[in-house]
Amino acid sequence: MYKIIYFVFLIITLLFSANRMVAQEKPEFGAISKSESEFASYEKDSEATAVYLYEYGNNYFEIRDDYILLITKYHAKIKILEKEGFEYANIEIPLYQSKKRKEKIVNIKALTHNGEIKHSVKTSEFFEEEVNDKWSQTKFTFPNVKEGSIIEYEYEMQSPFYFNFTGWEFQSDIPKLYSEFNAKIPGNWLYNRSLKGDLNLKVNEADIVKGCFSFPGTKDDSDCESLKYVMEDIPAFKDSEEYMLSSNNYRSKLEFELSEYKSFYGGTDKYTKSWDDVDKEFKTDKDIGSQLRKKNFFEKNVDESLLVEGDEITRAKNIYEFVKNHFTWNEKYSIWQGNKVKKAFDEKKGNVAEINIALINLLNAAGIKANMMVMATRKRGLPKKTHPVMNDFNYIVAKVDIEGESYLLDATDKYMPFGMLPFRCLNYYGRVMDFDTESYWYDIVAEKTNSIMLRAQMTIDTNEKKLEGVFDVINSGYKKVTQDEFLHTTNEESYIEKLEEEISDDFHITSHEKILKYSNEKKITERFNFEIENLFQGDNIYLNPFVIKFFDKNPFVASDRNYPVDFGYPMKYQYILNMKIPEGYQVKSIPENKNFSMPDNGGVLKLNVSDNNSGALNLFFTFDLNSAHYNNAYYEGLKQLFNEAVKSQSQSLIVFEKI
Repeated sequence: MYKIIYFVFLIITLLFSANRMVAQEKPEFGAISKSESEFASYEKDSEATAVYLYEYGNNYFEIRDDYILLITKYHAKIKILEKEGFEYANIEIPLYQSKKRKEKIVNIKALTHNGEIKHSVKTSEFFEEEVNDKWSQTKFTFPNVKEGSIIEYEYEMQSPFYFNFTGWEFQSDIPKLYSEFNAKIPGNWLYNRSLKGDLNLKVNEADIVKGCFSFPGTKDDSDCESLKYVMEDIPAFKDSEEYMLSSNNYRSKLEFELSEYKSFYGGTDKYTKSWDDVDKEFKTDKDIGSQLRKKNFFEKNVDESLLVEGDEITRAKNIYEFVKNHFTWNEKYSIWQGNKVKKAFDEKKGNVAEINIALINLLNAAGIKANMMVMATRKRGLPKKTHPVMNDFNYIVAKVDIEGESYLLDATDKYMPFGMLPFRCLNYYGRVMDFDTESYWYDIVAEKTNSIMLRAQMTIDTNEKKLEGVFDVINSGYKKVTQDEFLHTTNEESYIEKLEEEISDDFHITSHEKILKYSNEKKITERFNFEIENLFQGDNIYLNPFVIKFFDKNPFVASDRNYPVDFGYPMKYQYILNMKIPEGYQVKSIPENKNFSMPDNGGVLKLNVSDNNSGALNLFFTFDLNSAHYNNAYYEGLKQLFNEAVKSQSQSLIVFEKI
């Protein structure tokens, strides 16, 4: 297991440096072309506050002072277009370090170009800052930066960690006109490589250079693979909008992963494992496999009734509740090293792995088939399916099989119902480590019934000149989990005050209660009695019927979107209102009915308001998101759907006039 983690770490640390690199006809440092000087705006992105005019990197291996070093050279020019782009004048270059050796920056230069005037960063203004025991960073700030400035810097990084070669980030949060990655890799190192994102390479070249690398004490020089990759007119990756998985899934970048190393003295180390290899190593690993064999410990340290009473589903639910209540999650995701399940059980506190491995042990002790599933959280990125890269995974849950049904369980969240995973875990799929047969991929399917439903009744007292009403709010699925936690961690007075402030100064809650008979594990119902003042204007009464609004603003504001929209789970919002027409008044105007649908029934909005001549007015509003995931082709439809929802709730008006 240690080897797997170490090799993955090598992979992450041999291309990370590649993010700082140089080849093409490289322009001389300090030289600014006429077109660069006159560049004033980026027509393809009017919102860009700064633009990479040029970015160039080169990686190669050299022997210096009897060490094989990874040399990384980097050169970049950035045009500052607006004041908001001044932040790009603050540079931080990460440097990895061990107890004995560390990466270092040499030959660093930096200039601010303001027309013909150049301002240099002085040597004393480059400084190194410790981040933690593994990382430091070289930092500096460009001087005299203003709108229209070009900032330029280059450096060489020397790394004794020749594994530190992981790739090149073509796409960043500002556009790039030109970005080029070069590398020269001796044949002793073999890498898997992949291009992520939707953008295409302008240049994709690979050649063999004979005898390019010489290792002392060996007879033959090693051939090298010479690589050159270029992208042009790279759009900014804008991840400021809501509802997305990790940007690691979508940014255009080149990834390298060490597959095999052939020693100069003979012998080969293979770094890319098969899942069969991983299964075998996990089974005996002290931090994973051995921790899953603590069934006897748990049998001795819990009440026997927990393991034997009831049918399988009852026992599973009781064990799940026990583990949730017994442990407090320390909010650490670490899953590969230092897991001590027995110690965590005794201390009633642990990381994700310790808590959920304890859960698996207890389920197995109760005769319920449970396996460990490794996965990645939403912010981590999706794991590769082609071959094991254990650093892709940062989370463990339990996969439980009971009477033909499968459940995924995570006992770190005290408010999570049986069979639901926390929102952070809704990331498509994971790998179930079944040591009795073999591991396999398993899809993560979110709870389907998620909703906020509001049912209201209102009466207007024309004598007291106020509205009196009652509304029930029913939160289901993931909305129930969120509300349940909020109610348990917020006192009643603060809750009421916050709700009143969000709605209106004229809105007052007179009572609130949780209705237990209409609540269960996946649903919570609350009832509010309320009053609204200041509705009367002359002889008319003006009322926005949406006392509580589901949407204050449209979360989708960009003109387009180049990556999917991911809500995590499907969702339904519904509002039903019945109100009496005030005595002595008649309906003057009501909101227009609406019916908006997305293609393929992806989403629906309906608003229907009716005066049925029975002395009452009825309103029905529904907003359905029928899928958890939408590819970017549906973006415009989602944008329109939310826009209609915001308008419906903010602009609806009922007017009663005196008869």
